Amino acid sequence: MRLYGVTGWKNNGKTTLVERLVTEIAARGIGVSTVKHAHHAFDLDQPGKDSWRHREAGAREVLVSGGARWALMRELRDEDEPPLADLLARLSPVDLVIVEGYKRDPHRKIEVRRAEAARGLIAEGDPTIRALATDTPLDGFDRPQFDLDDIAGIADFMLADALSWP
Repeated sequence: MRLYGVTGWKNNGKTTLVERLVTEIAARGIGVSTVKHAHHAFDLDQPGKDSWRHREAGAREVLVSGGARWALMRELRDEDEPPLADLLARLSPVDLVIVEGYKRDPHRKIEVRRAEAARGLIAEGDPTIRALATDTPLDGFDRPQFDLDDIAGIADFMLADALSWP
């Protein structure tokens, strides 16, 4: 599986860009999956639902299945968060996995930066960030820059770059 990241600081539009890229890439007939890193204690379940009750009772894993989808939730309890490679091994094979977050992992990435939420560039000193998707181009930035709305251009770059990497 090829892997490509979308990274950036909070509130810069990572999720919106990933959503738009998945739509574009899937429309091209390319199999795509995503991995999203959350820095906080998140929950997909809702208090009082059966699966929530199973987890609260102490189940290590709860698999919920229905006619349209299935989901496996694993409670880490006292375990460390697994590395990205371990999580990727659980995915079914696809042509491309887009990873949101995991900014310090060694895969290739595109950084998302909006002027109104801008902080320092993660790309500074990080060669794994191969391009910038931004609403305000930066003078002197030494890598390709794309307008945040140039989804086809970003997808073209991402796919070509992912395919050139072993």
